[in-house]
Amino acid sequence: MFCYQCEQTAGGHGCTKMGVCGKQPETSDLQDLLIYLSKAISMYAWRAAELGFRKEEIDRYVVEALFTTVTNVNFDSERIVNFIKKGYNILAEARALYEKAASDQGRQPHKIEVIDSWNPPQTYEEMLAESQGIGIAARLSQLGDDVTGLQELITYGLKGMAAYADHAAILGISDPEVYKFIHEALNFLTADEGRDADALTAMALKVGEVNLRVMEMLDEANTGTYGHPEPTVVRVTPKKGKAILVSGHDLKDLAILLEQTKDKGINIYTHGEMLPCLAYPELKKYPHLAGNYGGAWQDQKKEFDEFPGAILMTTNCIQKPAETYKARIFTTGLVAWPGVTHIADKDFTPVIEAALAEEGFTEDAPEKTITIGFGRNAVMSVAPTVIDAVKAGKIRHFFLVGGCDGAKSGRNYYTEFAQKVPDDCVILTLACGKYRFNKLEFGDIGGIPRLLDIGQCNDAYSAIKIAGALAEAFDCGVNDLPLSIILSWYEQKAVCILLTLLHLGIKNMKLGPTLPAFVSPAVLNVLVENFNIAPIKTADEDLAEILG
Repeated sequence: MFCYQCEQTAGGHGCTKMGVCGKQPETSDLQDLLIYLSKAISMYAWRAAELGFRKEEIDRYVVEALFTTVTNVNFDSERIVNFIKKGYNILAEARALYEKAASDQGRQPHKIEVIDSWNPPQTYEEMLAESQGIGIAARLSQLGDDVTGLQELITYGLKGMAAYADHAAILGISDPEVYKFIHEALNFLTADEGRDADALTAMALKVGEVNLRVMEMLDEANTGTYGHPEPTVVRVTPKKGKAILVSGHDLKDLAILLEQTKDKGINIYTHGEMLPCLAYPELKKYPHLAGNYGGAWQDQKKEFDEFPGAILMTTNCIQKPAETYKARIFTTGLVAWPGVTHIADKDFTPVIEAALAEEGFTEDAPEKTITIGFGRNAVMSVAPTVIDAVKAGKIRHFFLVGGCDGAKSGRNYYTEFAQKVPDDCVILTLACGKYRFNKLEFGDIGGIPRLLDIGQCNDAYSAIKIAGALAEAFDCGVNDLPLSIILSWYEQKAVCILLTLLHLGIKNMKLGPTLPAFVSPAVLNVLVENFNIAPIKTADEDLAEILG
């Protein structure tokens, strides 16, 4: 195996024996094969789309395949093998679709030798053997660090985009042009131009451009289904009673569970990236949605072990379950772990039964709360007050401090940074990186909270819209605003958001805790020269540089 798609990759270079995330080498190799298969499918699907033909099943398969390989999603080799075998049928469908599209238009279909002559491996052993010649290590040897790194930058951006597109599709929002682009980009990576550094850089920014549309789709899906998030005081300590903890990112899974647990005497708690769900009107209307328990994903082993109920993982961020809670943790959707009960049909009866069988919380903990729900709708509604405060000199600067959290050392920087932000400045935050400081007290500026929790990584669209509205109000560009972006990254959704920010021309961002292993020095120089993107230093140094 060779994997360097996440921030915590071994030695800052790449995992070669076992994933730091817990991924077995065989699972990593199977995921490489799944990505290769997705590219093969897209080579036909893109050509068919160019001729006006598409098939929903083909589009959805590729999106799910990409999402399946995001860090901390699917660790179950058997499920991946079955998904690959399904993909062989999808590949045949994509080929037939393209040939029909060409025939209907009186054209001779382009022969794709590398795929037409490919004999897809059928057995587990054959799949593992096949993966050795198509993985990242093989391309590093053939193409070098720069080209391979740029190819992976695009691939990881597409993986993040696929995650957002999948969430939107589950709620009924999709765009054929987005699927067409995903096929186009995967096909591009197989072509000669996919070995040219300039062309690769341009395609990476195109990924960012299309991902902006995907984030808009997800925003439309979430707010159209569950209402716009609204400022909400949320309990972060447990209440007496039976309990289910929901982690991941899928709002619909939570909604289904809330409906299935009505009047059953079970309190539902959010965990990790599910925290923002407590601010959606159509979710928080359930009285048994009791609050948030715990923090970010990397603390789950301790927190899940101590949680006296059942646990449901809805998407990525699962870690290897300890034996102490393995029997009461469940997965659904694309997330999976070997030996953990997977619920494919959304009948969460096993989760409910497991919760009822556990002791639950025996007493109320002392009540503690935080305030969340400052999405774009909420912030825009008070925009005149915010703008007046800036013009009056009451608010000096805005800091967007957010992104992924993780277990690797160096992330205490974000806690220290937030604590040292001057009292006349406002902090915007989103994604699970906020758990580094979201339970601290920051006070307010003339009634405006100094800490505004915009939501999860899925809500990055809100942050972009807020920045755009402020720029319009002050009649300037976003880069001219008193706004600085301090990002923490861990996995591929953070990569595609970064590409979107670069597409928008956002400059002077600071990124940490370490730079991606797949970004070579030459590629980093391009980012520095064009966007002045820089690694974080110390909180004091970065604040001094920003505030002068």
